[in-house]
Amino acid sequence: MKTERRYDIDWLRVIAIGLLLIYHIAIIFQPWAMLIGFIRSDEPMLGLWKLMSMLNIWRIPLLFYVSGMGVYFAIQKRNWKELLLERSKRILLPFLFGIIAVTPLHFLLFQEYYEFPLGYFPHQGHLWFLGNIFAYVLILLPLFVYLKRMNNSRFKRGLSFLMENPVGPLAISLFFVLESLIVKPQVFEMYAETWHGFFLGLLAFFFGFLFVYSGKAFWQTVLRWRWFYLALAAVLYSFRLMEVPSIDFFMAIESNCWIFGIFGLGYKHFNRPGKLLSYLSKAAYPVYIVHMFVLYGGAMIILPLEIPVWLKFITICIFTGTGCFLLYEFIIRRVGFLGPFFGLKWSFKEKKKRENVVKPVESSL
Repeated sequence: MKTERRYDIDWLRVIAIGLLLIYHIAIIFQPWAMLIGFIRSDEPMLGLWKLMSMLNIWRIPLLFYVSGMGVYFAIQKRNWKELLLERSKRILLPFLFGIIAVTPLHFLLFQEYYEFPLGYFPHQGHLWFLGNIFAYVLILLPLFVYLKRMNNSRFKRGLSFLMENPVGPLAISLFFVLESLIVKPQVFEMYAETWHGFFLGLLAFFFGFLFVYSGKAFWQTVLRWRWFYLALAAVLYSFRLMEVPSIDFFMAIESNCWIFGIFGLGYKHFNRPGKLLSYLSKAAYPVYIVHMFVLYGGAMIILPLEIPVWLKFITICIFTGTGCFLLYEFIIRRVGFLGPFFGLKWSFKEKKKRENVVKPVESSL
């Protein structure tokens, strides 16, 4: 089954992972960095966090939305067994490998930097996202298979009709508001290894699937109303800066407004192919997996230097980005047996077969 490829979704995934790297680097320059296991700069950059606080309520939900969309495209030409096998190879294997061989590395660097006794501790670390995604596939797969079979159902027509109105996408924010009211997270933007992060991600993953399932109505709506969504998000962000009460209620809505506006901008400006996108979309997943220990390595080298703190931030960003792509280009991409452990496809034959058909976004992330 041929489906129109959505290059804008590819681009949004790449951009979101790029922002993730910058966000994690920004944590190093916050006074509380050590509390969550990050190397900490002795010179903080408190002003930097105002910008990061705008990002941190939508960057992870955006990836969950995009992951749900990827499953929609993938399931169009696979049965449930094939999809489950493919997601096991592309998500579960890197997740388990990462727990054993990748995430312990940055914790070892943390111990070395602070002269703690060195110890090997397998843990999820930043790969908690992959564990959540695989759990969502297991939980929602029966429903997704059912929806695929009911492609011309009354439900789909009703969903498409709902998405034609700008209030339609906003209406799903009610589910996110309810999640926040029921779970009562201590910190709304604390997604990693929390029940709040799990249920919020589940909602975003599910609705990401439904948005593509509903047809073009959703995309036409976010395209037409993108500036409205972004303006509303900016207003709600200003409420956060002013510490308006009922903050979680507003943050649940703000998060989706940023995302819908970004979807609209992406649909208008990024839905075109290119060699750069082709390369980056393949590199994004391995870069996500390895970035933490590269980041910690950069922090160990650069933080002790006698240079301005803003230059340390920029230099760690350059070091991390360059280091991740060097690892991808010259080791992960070229050492064949390593690829699958970092989310790359299993064989040249399979890769060639998939490149010979027009395909939609099918990234694991």
